[in-house]
Amino acid sequence: MVVRVHGVHVVPVRFRAARHMPISYIKPSNGRSAKYYAAKKNIKRRLVVAKKRVVSSALAQKAKLPEDWDKKRIIKLIIKLGIAFVLIFAIYVFIITRQLPDPNHLIEREIAQSTKIYDRTGENLLYEVSGDQKRTLVPLNEIPEYVKQATIAIEDKNFYKHGGISIWAMARTAITNVLFNRSAGGSTLTQQFIKNAVLSPEKTITRKIKEMVMAQRLEKKFSKDEILQMYLNEIPYGSNAYGVEAASQKYFGKHVKDINLAEAAILAAITQAPSRYSPYGPNKDILIKRQQYVLDLMEEQGYISSAQKEEAKNYQLKFVTPDSGFFAPHFVLYVKALLAEKYGEKMVEQGGLKIYTTLDFEKQKIAEEVIKEKTANYPEKYNANNAALVSIDPKTGQILAMVGSRDYFNDDIDGQVNVVTSLRQPGSSIKPLVYATLFNKGYTPNTILYDVVTNFSAGGTPYEPRNYDLREHGPVSIRQALAGSLNVPAVKALYLAGMKNVSDLSKELGYTSLGDPDRYGLSLVLGGGEVELLEHANAFGAFARDGEIHQVASILKVEDKDGKVLEEYKDESKNALPSKTAQMINSILSDNNARSFIFGAQNYLTLSDRPVAAKTGTTNDYKDAWTVGYTPSLVTGVWVGNNNSKEMKRGADGSVIAAPIWHDYMAKALSGTPAESFNDPGDLITGKAVIDGRLGVNKTIRINKETGLLADETTPPELIEEISYSEPHCILYYVDKDNPLGPVPAHPENDPQFNLWESRVIAWAKKNNLYVQDERLGAIINNPANKPRFNITQPQPGEVVSGDELKSAVVILSAIGDVEVEYLIDNKSVSKKATTPYDLEYDISQLEAGPHELSVKVCDGFNCEIKTINFEK
Repeated sequence: MVVRVHGVHVVPVRFRAARHMPISYIKPSNGRSAKYYAAKKNIKRRLVVAKKRVVSSALAQKAKLPEDWDKKRIIKLIIKLGIAFVLIFAIYVFIITRQLPDPNHLIEREIAQSTKIYDRTGENLLYEVSGDQKRTLVPLNEIPEYVKQATIAIEDKNFYKHGGISIWAMARTAITNVLFNRSAGGSTLTQQFIKNAVLSPEKTITRKIKEMVMAQRLEKKFSKDEILQMYLNEIPYGSNAYGVEAASQKYFGKHVKDINLAEAAILAAITQAPSRYSPYGPNKDILIKRQQYVLDLMEEQGYISSAQKEEAKNYQLKFVTPDSGFFAPHFVLYVKALLAEKYGEKMVEQGGLKIYTTLDFEKQKIAEEVIKEKTANYPEKYNANNAALVSIDPKTGQILAMVGSRDYFNDDIDGQVNVVTSLRQPGSSIKPLVYATLFNKGYTPNTILYDVVTNFSAGGTPYEPRNYDLREHGPVSIRQALAGSLNVPAVKALYLAGMKNVSDLSKELGYTSLGDPDRYGLSLVLGGGEVELLEHANAFGAFARDGEIHQVASILKVEDKDGKVLEEYKDESKNALPSKTAQMINSILSDNNARSFIFGAQNYLTLSDRPVAAKTGTTNDYKDAWTVGYTPSLVTGVWVGNNNSKEMKRGADGSVIAAPIWHDYMAKALSGTPAESFNDPGDLITGKAVIDGRLGVNKTIRINKETGLLADETTPPELIEEISYSEPHCILYYVDKDNPLGPVPAHPENDPQFNLWESRVIAWAKKNNLYVQDERLGAIINNPANKPRFNITQPQPGEVVSGDELKSAVVILSAIGDVEVEYLIDNKSVSKKATTPYDLEYDISQLEAGPHELSVKVCDGFNCEIKTINFEK
């Protein structure tokens, strides 16, 4: 029996079995017995069940056929695509590697061409990187074991285990670079040899594939020792020195066979980035750290003992004096390192590049001559052996002059270290950054801060900074505090500005070392952090340009050996702070009268023919002395000190030893150029007394001796008595540091610094007989009859105001001190006036038509009085 279900022919198994059943169960011989009917019923039941199963099976098969068919097609497609990708990749690899050098001729090279570095005009050659390579081949058995071990330890500890490439190292590098955003190398020593000695250094997939293929070919052709010998004889060690023998001669003046463990570790440390780790460049201290890391690895990998490691670390390294055939050495090496990082050592050393820099040849000569002249007696007179200067065009960010040390070729002062790009503590020269942050919050140069010795530590170790002159100056304006470089107000300014806000502004101004606001605490404003002179000077350039800052630039154009332009200067600028903030800073730093109470009227921070703004800085221990100053067209920073951070003599502060250098350089560099002025910040009145520079201290009130009330125009002269009083308060009494222009805090004591500041202000006032407490004063102040008396003269009660402007005026009849008038409409504050006229002009176009309530609140510093009238719109 065949059943047709949805087009599928099926022979049920149960039907086939039924055909072989005994005939007696199907058809009786005579009559219809019970057995016959039972068999018939059983067969029918089985037929129904079988049919249902056949239908279900058929439907399921029909449903599954397309799904199975899609999966097979997808699998086949994936296999075909995979095969196609492998074939295409294989062809791609074949094409890009078919012209790779023969491993038997790896040492053959193109003729190296000299790279030339020029000043901004292209007429003065600063330095020529000679194309004449210094290379002396030495067999592996003449190279000390620790030279080989040091190289393997830092570059490829599994050198003798892999076959040219390390899958594990590349996977580790990918994870480190992608997941942790840290740069890590995944190349084997063999790959590094190929990259540095044979291929170009560009970071492309093509170059990487070539490198990997060449490395494997090299490993098949040569033994590990032969590859190591090629590496040590061919790898660049900086400038035109190739191989360990040339490097040993260049840096230590001896054959490689004669160098010791400490020197071997230096050579191993250099190879990763010869320009960056050059002992003659700005990063000598980083080179030494890397050398010590190499020694740590050698001990860890079992090459040397702990005793050998410590001996090598303590060895006093002596480098051969570098070649003297270049101008502006620190600047040249700075530029060379930037280019090496971008184009690779090989291109910079041998590529025949022409590099046109931003350096102004004449200004560089002036800078070098001034430093040489001014610092001639500094070692003996101030125990200051070094000085540095950088000069920048604030309109472009271009470096015009850079002197990284007093004498580049003097090893006794670590002359090769470029202090312009080194981290040093800036002392008080960082204060403009803090005050600029304060101005961004609404404070002004007129704001009053008390300069009194204050403990700023709430419950911790006492922190009580002192001024340079060890004096307290009482209430001073921010203009006086910044111009005179007073320390106590500066710490208060940092607290009011907020550490995070200062840190955020530092990033906007280009500082890369002040990003952790919790690291320094309140000492940051006195130079507790560290900055680069280059970044510091460029940040001041933002003040010079009314808030606009330009990215530091040192290169105008780079051409390859064929004259093709590889890159050109492109100005990158942004607005780092509001123009008015910059203008307020300029107004203070160019105000010689404001600084004269500390520095005297005759000082080195002025120029006779033009306005200039300047700030000095000195660390508490006299390790660093600074002056940074500017005009709208030129900003210059000067540092004086010792590279080893040894203290100078007391009194060797920025105004004494750095400012004369700054003054003479600026005077000569700007000679013959038109004088420029800074833009005026304009009106600085905020309406809040303490912010605007008014404090209710040292006041006199007139009272009626008979009544004890305030005297008025009706009081007979013989009954009038004058009482002087003072009630000084710290600024936290008047302002909420997070909302300085808002209302006076109802509970200033809630601020953790309030009691510390307030107690010292009162103590200072008492010590100076300025805190007068007449026994009658309290009764007068607390007498309700002596609350401020005033009249609202406009509008009249119930007056209908036509138009969209409400005008109101008050007349103050009597008050104990200075008053502040606050206007409220329907219990909402709309205006505050702290100076005359106290009149109100307010737009009421948004008010609904109908009756409204006007309240006027007058406070005199002791008491308040409020009056209310109704008006109708």
